[in-house]
Amino acid sequence: MTFPLIAVAPLLLAGVLIAAAVGKLRHPEDEATWAELGVPAVLRRTWLMRLHPWAEFVLAAALLLLGGVLGALAGAAAALLFTAYLVLIVRARAQDSGASCSCFGARQPITTLTVVRNAWYLLIALVAAATLWMTPLFGGALSALEGQWGWVLALAAAALTVWLGMGRQGTDTPVSAGVPVIGGVPVIGGRPDAELGEAGEYARQRTPAVPVRLADGRTVNLRDLAMRGPILLLAVKEGCGACSTVIAAVPAWRELLPELDVRLLLWPLPDQSSLTEYDEPQSLHDPYMYVSGSIADWSTPSAVLIGADGYLAGGPVSGADAIEEFIGDVYESLHGIRPPA
Repeated sequence: MTFPLIAVAPLLLAGVLIAAAVGKLRHPEDEATWAELGVPAVLRRTWLMRLHPWAEFVLAAALLLLGGVLGALAGAAAALLFTAYLVLIVRARAQDSGASCSCFGARQPITTLTVVRNAWYLLIALVAAATLWMTPLFGGALSALEGQWGWVLALAAAALTVWLGMGRQGTDTPVSAGVPVIGGVPVIGGRPDAELGEAGEYARQRTPAVPVRLADGRTVNLRDLAMRGPILLLAVKEGCGACSTVIAAVPAWRELLPELDVRLLLWPLPDQSSLTEYDEPQSLHDPYMYVSGSIADWSTPSAVLIGADGYLAGGPVSGADAIEEFIGDVYESLHGIRPPA
């Protein structure tokens, strides 16, 4: 008796959903993640984010255990779900070449391979929806496998599915990996009470995965934003005398350190600050002070270097003079010499 091909698509799709659900439980989604992907605001609810992986588990079970009309409905639900995933990914990539998604939990940049992968999943879902009605009402694809052979085809398709979904994705544009970010040399800097490792090394802290607002109104995850390239974050505010010196020096620092995105961190929302920078690199806005609350309770002006590997690479340091010295440390780590006077 030959292997029942009608069982292949449901089995593969259930495996994808289970892998995705496990990944999301290990790396929970947040509002910034969904906002960056373009999920409508009405759906960006905490309870929906928490329910999302469990719904994928339930759908996977339905694909495995239900056939007939119920199986066809489960397949149709899966096809609609993967259509939505594909639309979100294609739209996010079209709007922002540096966009990322957490389809399998850990954040990955959206590339051409991501689009191909999700199109493949959608094709599997359509095949499942078209064939599940031919399996037993209770038992579905699993019962159709009993005593059957033909695992070569199933394993080959499974290998392709897993490779597309779980393999490390490359980006279409280079992104600094950075461990540490700048030239493989730890940055000298940090608040006086910063924890030090062996031999006085700078103990790198995980970049907080908190939402911040870009000047154009988009909400992004700070850690995910830095994964596109290291960020030198300058916390400043209006009416701060020492901040004016730092703000005036920003154009020169951007020219001095083209390897980094030098961004202002502001507390007011974009339309409420005269310091808002709409051109890239856009200013970041943190009205609820998630960033400072997650890193250190600093005064303004302050600077912190955020690596592209998910960790802080230097700082925070506070005060105009300390920031200028910190900029020199960063430049020296990159180029081996102090910056020109």
